[in-house]
Amino acid sequence: MIIFYDPQCVEYSRAGHPERPARIACTVPLLQDRYGDWEWRKPRSATKEELLRAHSPEHIERIAKAEEDFDLDTPANPNIDKHARKSAGAAIEAARAALGGKRSFSLMRPPGHHATRDRAMGFCYFNNIAIATLDALENGANRVAIWDFDAHHGNGTEEIVARNPKIAFASIHQSPAYPGTGLTSFVNIDNYPVAPSTPRNEHVDVAERALQKLLKFKPDLLLVCAGFDAYSGDPLVQMTLEQEDFATFGKWLRKIDIPAAAVLEGGYSDELPELIDAFLSNWTSE
Repeated sequence: MIIFYDPQCVEYSRAGHPERPARIACTVPLLQDRYGDWEWRKPRSATKEELLRAHSPEHIERIAKAEEDFDLDTPANPNIDKHARKSAGAAIEAARAALGGKRSFSLMRPPGHHATRDRAMGFCYFNNIAIATLDALENGANRVAIWDFDAHHGNGTEEIVARNPKIAFASIHQSPAYPGTGLTSFVNIDNYPVAPSTPRNEHVDVAERALQKLLKFKPDLLLVCAGFDAYSGDPLVQMTLEQEDFATFGKWLRKIDIPAAAVLEGGYSDELPELIDAFLSNWTSE
């Protein structure tokens, strides 16, 4: 397993904001202590050319010059452009590592799947998974599938990849919940809205059904939006998954014969490090 991580990603914060540095700062030592044979790599920043595959020039410029908050959830933290570019770069490098035959995970912040082509929102500035997907299509992949099990709909990813015949996107998310989208499916987009407090076995069945349909697309690469906010103890939604369910997701990835990489999205409980560990360790165990 290759972990893409830069210590600088914990250097920004906003008091009281759930997307806080501790999400990463508490996860890193746990993984490093338990898995001494995993490879840790410091990612590079995404280039403007790479960002332009998913975002407009105007959006990239707004992030670079951010002085006012984009919305109540998405503050203009100092140097947020630098941090967002590095997070996007980590997703790109994780996808490229997967194409090279390595399991890989981007352990970075900020997350990305709410960022649309022209808007930062929902804690997200650049759409990491979409940027990585479009880069992979330029670097050897003919088809890419995106499996998003974050508790919130990946609205930005949907907007960016919609109607691209080389991409299949599936999002399993709570509804109703932020951002209020993801109620219907179309062309290459499969949305699986899950009601609050849905029994966990039903939720897991939906996630498996979504993954199996993606595999029928016969992708050269599977990219995973690994959000852990569907956990029963997460403060932002009302979902019911437990640690062993994220372990199950990891086991599914271990059993498929397709290159795969995962990118951290949400997850705001104090148990996040253990949830990430359950997912990654079961993905890599033989």
